Amino acid sequence: MESTAQQITRLREEIRQHEYLYYVRSAPLISDQAYDALMKQLEELETSHPELITADSPTQRVGADRSEGFRLVAHRYPMLSLSNTYEYGEVAAFYRRVSEALGGEAFVITAELKFDGLSISLIYRQGVLKQAVTRGDGLQGDDVTANVRTIRSIPLRLRGAGYPDELEVRGEILLPFAEFERLNRIRIEQGEPPFANPRNAASGTLKQLDPAIVAERNLDAYFYYLPGNTELDDSHYSRLQHCKEWGIKVSEAVGCCHSLEEVYDFLSYWDIRRKDLPVATDGVVLKVDSKEQQERLGYTAKSPRWAIAYKYQAERVRTRLLSVEYQVGRTGAITPVANLEPVLVSGTVVKRASLHNADIIRALDLHSGDYVYIEKGGEIIPKIVSVDTEIRSSEGSPITFISHCPDCGSKLMRFEGEAAYYCPNRRNCPTQQKARIEHYASRKAADINIGPETIERLYALGLVCDVADLYNLRSEDLLLLPGFATKASKKLVAAIETSKHRPLSALIFGLGILHVGETVSRRLAATFRSIDRLAQSSFEELCRLPDIGEVIARSIVDFFADPLNRELIDRLSAAGVCLNPPQEDFEETRGETLKEGQLLQGRTVVISGVFARHSREEYKTLLERLGAKVSSSISSKTFFLLAGENMGPAKQEKALALGIEIMDEETFTARYIDRP
Repeated sequence: MESTAQQITRLREEIRQHEYLYYVRSAPLISDQAYDALMKQLEELETSHPELITADSPTQRVGADRSEGFRLVAHRYPMLSLSNTYEYGEVAAFYRRVSEALGGEAFVITAELKFDGLSISLIYRQGVLKQAVTRGDGLQGDDVTANVRTIRSIPLRLRGAGYPDELEVRGEILLPFAEFERLNRIRIEQGEPPFANPRNAASGTLKQLDPAIVAERNLDAYFYYLPGNTELDDSHYSRLQHCKEWGIKVSEAVGCCHSLEEVYDFLSYWDIRRKDLPVATDGVVLKVDSKEQQERLGYTAKSPRWAIAYKYQAERVRTRLLSVEYQVGRTGAITPVANLEPVLVSGTVVKRASLHNADIIRALDLHSGDYVYIEKGGEIIPKIVSVDTEIRSSEGSPITFISHCPDCGSKLMRFEGEAAYYCPNRRNCPTQQKARIEHYASRKAADINIGPETIERLYALGLVCDVADLYNLRSEDLLLLPGFATKASKKLVAAIETSKHRPLSALIFGLGILHVGETVSRRLAATFRSIDRLAQSSFEELCRLPDIGEVIARSIVDFFADPLNRELIDRLSAAGVCLNPPQEDFEETRGETLKEGQLLQGRTVVISGVFARHSREEYKTLLERLGAKVSSSISSKTFFLLAGENMGPAKQEKALALGIEIMDEETFTARYIDRP
């Protein structure tokens, strides 16, 4: 009979195989439901036997704890940038330089697509993923291991055999186009600015402090280089084939070129075909295939002499500007959108392009009827990059940004330091109110299953004019709406009732405070633990919190200073929405944090470096039990810096400059943990 340990080992291997087939090979053998059943079985076994949990288990992809910052890690081999070119002539010059430097010796060029993402270095020891580090400045980068572990196309344990005891593999973290579009739809619905392109979205995602948020965004990765490891094959191409055998995702768009003509053929072929790929690419990397020849060719101060990046020109087409319309967002932000004569750009027909804000319109010097040039930013978002002024009609008048809201007619306002104009009529601007209701009801906020069409009808009937009105709805009110029967009406009313007891962080997020997203909402809920305490917080107090700068702090203070917002919160509370939950709710989630000794009550402590006796998370827990607030950044309010090995140099310099005590773990333990 199979032991529990054997069951766990078998399930892990089975799940790893299915993850490899699904995320790397794109050839799943089982349904999502069957996969989820296997994962649930493994989770139940590990919950019953926590002593058998290992770091490389599939259940450990999303950690339970947030990071308070990223530790700087030095790269064993510098991550250098590549020389770029846009011209075939410069590719030929590179090919000639290599040939001359090798004394006419034969060589092969490996050509591979250049992915437009965030560079990453993975370290595997005995086949298990131990560390993931961003490129940073090329010499050292951020340790983002917890976040990278959430990416399912990256193996936590290598497959097969034959890999070195320590293996470093470098690649690119990417956000697929489909996921990019999904995230931007959500951000626009929530009144947040969309990501500019998939690369920015991938970079911003990987720098999230909460791995759970990273896991939700479905990042992907491709790998293309193995530094060091002299025991492996001399051929770079052969090394990539080994990576595939070990379960590491490598692009199929890799070729060996034995002549300059073959290089040109590769460049020409993928200039067209890359547009069919699910991720962003912006060129081709050309590398001398032989590692021995690479070493002979050497490096300049900034880049290897044995590689070059050929960048494709973005496709640019001309079309006519028909009109500019203005959209009102949930926060009141006004976004101008250009309506265009339909034109084919990079494989899709473009009819509209965002102009972002008034400054962009002014910089382009747009006139009505202009002929404009369109590109796709990141190969996906249409944008106007310039105007063909030579054929501008004398009858075209300058496009000027509107002064009043296109929905309610209120005079627009602009906050200092911001590019956007806003409609200040938060209460009576119909578009804003309907968008706020939809945001409040969204899954990550109050989690009320109500669609925009239903909200539109309820608003038109005067039944729901703001989020507090949701709690006055009765099932008989809903029967007035087309398509609502008794069962559906009761179900929606029940969902509204359940929403009263959502976590405080979700309800804060649902209020739609400008610049306050999910991460900041969690921080505010954990710190203040009630809406009343949050409403009383000062600008200075908010600025001291991690994740919150002056812009966010000012937005929070202004929100609670508005009588209309205070009235809304009072109405929500009167309706039974739990905005001031019992404090024991927080004690349960934070263990004994609030119940033990308070030697550091109200003090702010920063942790940096690697420690011998405890992990950073363990020290964070100990400090919180002592009453301290653990921050990721040093300020004049910092009580002391708890410093381990490889402490960030910037933190050390700032602590010294401010005269803040730098305490090692032995001193900290003696003073606060082992004291009599």
